[in-house]
Amino acid sequence: MIERAGSVVRVRAYLDHAATTPMRPQAVAAMSAFPTECFGNPSGSHSVARAARLALDEARDSVARDLGCDPGEVVFTSGGTESDNLAVSGSYAATGGEVVCSAVEHHAVLRACESVGGTTVAVDTSGKLEIDALADALHHGVSLVSVMLANNEVGTIQPIVEVAAVVRDRAPGAALHTDAVAAVGWLDVVAAARPTDLVSVSAHKFGGPKGVGALVVRDGVRIEPRMLGGEQERGRRAGTHDVAGIVGMAAALSAATAERDEQVARTRRLRDRLADGVLAAVEGASESAIHAGARCASDRDCKLASTASTPRSCSICSTRPGYARPPARLVPAVPSSPVTCSSPWASPPQKHVRQYGSPSALRPQKRRSITPSTCFRSLSSSFALRMFL
Repeated sequence: MIERAGSVVRVRAYLDHAATTPMRPQAVAAMSAFPTECFGNPSGSHSVARAARLALDEARDSVARDLGCDPGEVVFTSGGTESDNLAVSGSYAATGGEVVCSAVEHHAVLRACESVGGTTVAVDTSGKLEIDALADALHHGVSLVSVMLANNEVGTIQPIVEVAAVVRDRAPGAALHTDAVAAVGWLDVVAAARPTDLVSVSAHKFGGPKGVGALVVRDGVRIEPRMLGGEQERGRRAGTHDVAGIVGMAAALSAATAERDEQVARTRRLRDRLADGVLAAVEGASESAIHAGARCASDRDCKLASTASTPRSCSICSTRPGYARPPARLVPAVPSSPVTCSSPWASPPQKHVRQYGSPSALRPQKRRSITPSTCFRSLSSSFALRMFL
């Protein structure tokens, strides 16, 4: 982002796209008429309500197409946290049994799992789920397994096809949920999540508005609603629809899907440029062991060549004392907090990163995340690098 004040030009580096993204122009345009013109409640029967219902149905069709499911399998929610909670708690309420999840899930899954006495499964030094450990944790009493598609903090992509095969073999009655919030726009979610029964997404992570998301519930999968009230979403999620937000999400998802290949290629180049600059400037710095297939934690070439992580995440650890403390000057650069986006400037390694089991996971770490809208100039600027200093 470039700001001009008279003859002074400042480059403002926003490096926290994993936490939230600016809205895409397509989403803004799609939503523009709804606050004042097409404002009806889609549950009504009069003409204004029917216009809103038509917009809702068209958005549902669009979201279903981009997520590879039937329109009736889309449950609109208030975002990723609610989608994850509904998947875990709603499934448990419907079927009982035991819930199993990976140790590096988003807290929306981890805490829901913990609330029903569930089990977590370890990951290896790259952040990839230990398939053998998962197999050992499964049995016929397991009713739900939740493994995220891509990690929200360091980008590791989980082997969902392998996970699904183990689940079908060891716990054939279990539903498989994947949190795809960090994957949309970076992976072919239709193909990657095909073996799953429940899929969570959140609009503001791919250029849509905050406060809206969706949970795909495949036909035949049972969940109980966690919000009680009306019969919206086929009785699976009560509450008046945010039609404007849902329409904006559909437009953003459509754009993210169409632009994915180009976006991934450009963002990977940007991420590599940022990492090169940081590794050259920060004492004792190395990239975290976040890419499955890396030969060792410091083998950056192998990690960057791997396709086993999303391209926008740049996670750096350092042996330098005080590395995870906040930088002295936060403006004009806008970073994420060290590794996590919910606990600013937490000094200890974040819980997820502790699970990785490598020595680098116990060092102070910082995560920065970018998109194609990040310009080369901002990544070359001294204050962009200061966010890792």
